[in-house]
Amino acid sequence: MVAVVGPSGAGKDTLMALAASRFAGRADVHFVRRIITRAPDAGSEDHDSVSEADFDAMEKAGAFAVWWNAHGLRYGLPADVFERLTEGHLVIANGSRSALSRFREAFPRLKVVNITARADVLAARLEARGRETREDILQRLARGSLTVDGEFDVAEIDNSGTVEEAGSKVIALLESLLKTPSP
Repeated sequence: MVAVVGPSGAGKDTLMALAASRFAGRADVHFVRRIITRAPDAGSEDHDSVSEADFDAMEKAGAFAVWWNAHGLRYGLPADVFERLTEGHLVIANGSRSALSRFREAFPRLKVVNITARADVLAARLEARGRETREDILQRLARGSLTVDGEFDVAEIDNSGTVEEAGSKVIALLESLLKTPSP
C-alpha cells in the first residue's frame, strides 16, 4: 500500500494522475478513488461524493479499509483495496499525514510518499486557486510542517520544479516497489 501525502498545493493529484497514466492497463497497479463528503465538482481530485449520512452508513457497514476526517470533510478508501493487496498488487491512494496511524493499522506493509514543495511555490499555487488571500496562505504555511511525523517508511519527493521532474521520481519509485518481492 502506498499512501501519497503532502500539503495543499504540493501537486499530489497532478503527480498521481501522471503516474496513473503511465501505469494504465496494468492489472497489478491500482489507483484508489476516494469517497469524500464534498461536492463532486469540488477540487481537482476525481472522487466519489457522498453525504454525511451516506458516509456514516458506509462506515457502519464496513465499506472502508480506512477512513478519516480532515479539513471539515470525511474521507474513505473502499474496502476492496484489501482484495488487491491480497493478490499482491500495488495500491496507491491519496492519504493524509494526520491519518497515517490509521493507514498503518489497516496496512502493515505501508510506503508513504510525501510530496512537498518550497513554501514560496506552495503559496503561489494556493494563491492561484483563489480560495484564500496571500496573507492567509502564508500564515497557514508557517503553522504547518511539511514532514511526516512518526515511524513510517517515507520517500520524500520535492515538486518545486517541473511536474515532469517530480513525476519521473514518483514513477521510478512505484516501479521499484513493483520489483520488490513480498516478504
